[in-house]
Amino acid sequence: MTMQSLYLTVPLAPLAGSILAGLFGKTIGRTASHWVTILGVAIAFVASFLIFRDVQAGNTFNGSLYTWAVAGGLKLEVGFLIDQLTVMMMLVVTFVSLMVHIYTIGYMSEDPGYQRFFSYISLFTFSMLMLVMSNNFLQLFFGWEAVGLVSYLLIGFWYTRPTAIYANLKAFLVNRVGDFGFLLGIGLIAAFAGTLNYAEVFAKASQLATLTVPGTGWPMMTAICICLFIGAMGKSAQVPLHVWLPDSMEGPTPISALIHAATMVTAGIFMVTRMSPLFELSEAALSFVMVIGATTALFMGFLGIIQNDIKRVVAYSTLSQLGYMTVALGASAYSAAVFHLMTHAFFKALLFLGAGSVIIGMHHDQDIRNMGGLWKYMPITWFTSLVGSLALIGMPFLSGFYSKDSIIEAVQLSHLWGARYAYFCVIAGVFVTAFYSFRMYFLVFHGKERFGQAHAHDDHAHDAHDPHESNEEETHGDEHHHGLAPGQKPHESPWVVWLPLVLLAIPSVVIGAFTIEPMLFGEWFKGVVFVADAHNVLHELGEEFHGAAAMGLHGLTTAPFWLALAGVVVSWFFYIKRPDIPAAIKNRCGFIYTILDNKYYFDRFNEIVFAGGARLLGRSLWRAGDQTLIDGVAVNGTAGLVGAISRLSRYIQTGLVYQYAFWIIIGVVVMLWAFKPWGLGL
Repeated sequence: MTMQSLYLTVPLAPLAGSILAGLFGKTIGRTASHWVTILGVAIAFVASFLIFRDVQAGNTFNGSLYTWAVAGGLKLEVGFLIDQLTVMMMLVVTFVSLMVHIYTIGYMSEDPGYQRFFSYISLFTFSMLMLVMSNNFLQLFFGWEAVGLVSYLLIGFWYTRPTAIYANLKAFLVNRVGDFGFLLGIGLIAAFAGTLNYAEVFAKASQLATLTVPGTGWPMMTAICICLFIGAMGKSAQVPLHVWLPDSMEGPTPISALIHAATMVTAGIFMVTRMSPLFELSEAALSFVMVIGATTALFMGFLGIIQNDIKRVVAYSTLSQLGYMTVALGASAYSAAVFHLMTHAFFKALLFLGAGSVIIGMHHDQDIRNMGGLWKYMPITWFTSLVGSLALIGMPFLSGFYSKDSIIEAVQLSHLWGARYAYFCVIAGVFVTAFYSFRMYFLVFHGKERFGQAHAHDDHAHDAHDPHESNEEETHGDEHHHGLAPGQKPHESPWVVWLPLVLLAIPSVVIGAFTIEPMLFGEWFKGVVFVADAHNVLHELGEEFHGAAAMGLHGLTTAPFWLALAGVVVSWFFYIKRPDIPAAIKNRCGFIYTILDNKYYFDRFNEIVFAGGARLLGRSLWRAGDQTLIDGVAVNGTAGLVGAISRLSRYIQTGLVYQYAFWIIIGVVVMLWAFKPWGLGL
């Protein structure tokens, strides 16, 4: 098999599995459906590993596979760019997707949409692989929109639930806002660079940097980069285009792990890293990226503190960590951003799938206030969730520590505008992350057992992955319930659920230490990521790097470690030792709690301003356009005009011969008068 055939195998194998499960799922059955999709993703993972080894040997590829159309000098092509950044993303996407596919066998076993779900997640994998392997903006945009479309289908997978329909519409619309900016950026590149090929655009970057946007005087490169980043703000859920991600928890838990750990939400981080030759030519764009990311990192973390739905806590954690990655992009530490993207993919997928395992053990109850003491009943889920939580807060020697601390130190060294604000946000975010992460951990796995009782908390959402809350709700009625009945005890999940947890826990522990040197301070991204000398903060960090072990030991003495430890201790004291304190704080700080509970009123603002404005505009267009112009003038007006002409015609078309003779004479006189200038003798 040639290498180009191997490249094609990576995206096409999941696509083949998706087609088989989607079109023929009912014919081939549930077991065959999950096997063909798992086989497709497994083939993609093995092929990605072989390509990774080939790239390690120094072989890269950048070429067109198919020319779709040529418009003037603009070529619209399908092509692949296989380099160090691409293969890293390919391995992460295919491995996490494979784990999610295996996990889904146990998690969705009772769902009537079993085959459809496997078809969707394989199609999602294909879309993401086409995005990361592209060598031109057209294919990038195809993958970009494809992951958005499939995420819409997955978030609204239970289409009989109004909340799921609302959530997927919200995700779709918010992402269209970001994609509009993304398309503007691509349009500016096509118009002024005359090409959509990455390499050709990067070769013309210095020329673009000398141009201004016609009629404005704005630097062209700044306009292009900010427009592209607006697309990233939508996909990677950065303030203020973050509002869709928490609501997307309405989808099944495997989707939360797939979309929010390694694929869709990291597309924006990958795209900005790929566009580093452009962003390095605009400090204004870099500062904008840094400030947006810092705001997301800290303020979305605050929202995680008050969440009671186990999946929403992890969702706000995702928002916060995406903010860290975005801050690194703004500080020109692109390698640190994608390094955190990689480590985060493993431990965040682990946390989401661990949350799903807890939900199974709790009979689909997601409220952490109804849990407690689960470590005795679910030891594998407990231990792997502890590993994921420690990696998330940046505990030294775990993967999250190496990537997160590298970002914090890189931001500290940055001299761009907004760097001080960003540093405060990321350093304060360490405490916040540790606090809400271990708040969830202690409430779920330790302390008093609060399950199997009449629930005092019924305001939480449920993960209705079973048929009793989806398509078969009407047939089963009230005989099924969420939560454990009195006397029931939680249970460990089946092996197809806990095996992916164990396999994800391993890289969550070790992959950071093994890869930090080549990815951040070595030459792994040489020739792929471009950083201006004035912005090269990672070079300064590299001068002080003496190995992963030394960095881990040094990390035990730094401020991030002590802030993380303080967050863990405070959460233990609040929720295990003195659970009355959080309630007292809530009562005394009601105003702050109300702001956080309403998510800073972003949703309310959007409903009043944008949704309300759209409704007002729609009603105005309906009245002025539809009723007045179309119905009133075009339709009814035409009919009225015909009626008026008809009424006048009645006085002429009477059927009386003498009246016809009279009109004939009048007509002759008018004609003779009209032709008088032509010398007819009158």
